[in-house]
Amino acid sequence: MKTKDGIVVVYTGEGKGKTSASLGLLVRALGAGWKVAYVQFIKLWDVSEHAFIQKIMPLYDDKFDFYKGGLGFFEAGDLSSGATETEHKAHAKATYDFALQCVQSGRYQLVICDEISNAVHDKLLPESALEKLIDARHSSTSLCLTGRDFPKKLLPKTDIATNMTKLKHHYDDGFIANRGIDY
Repeated sequence: MKTKDGIVVVYTGEGKGKTSASLGLLVRALGAGWKVAYVQFIKLWDVSEHAFIQKIMPLYDDKFDFYKGGLGFFEAGDLSSGATETEHKAHAKATYDFALQCVQSGRYQLVICDEISNAVHDKLLPESALEKLIDARHSSTSLCLTGRDFPKKLLPKTDIATNMTKLKHHYDDGFIANRGIDY
């Protein structure tokens, strides 16, 4: 059997673990000596992976780029984050533009777009942008896309797609997210 260059990996679903899986892929790719871009949509607040990424970036100076975009979770009409819909869309677009540049450049063996499906589902980006990202990638670049509600019609364009299904989560019992486990 032969290997396939430049695959598309999707982690989606309502369950926990999408970002965690993409971080595992990041570790594996860096360990293999790959050049990686980790592009994070949505997450503005302090999450543990940001602290980890800041610590490892100097170790992988020429192999790892990190872009933190977005203004937090967004639902149409909900301005509780303090940002307007226009501001959310502008940040999502800037983050997308960086990701598109990365996948087209051929400089990266892996580009991870964490929470991009959320940005599409929440209409901060059009579905056509996600399709363009997949179609525009350099032939030697693998692409990992995470977030809830990955469009089913785009599944034929993927090579690996995993649906994270929640069986049980302590949030349903009234407990908030735990630092180090959930964020």
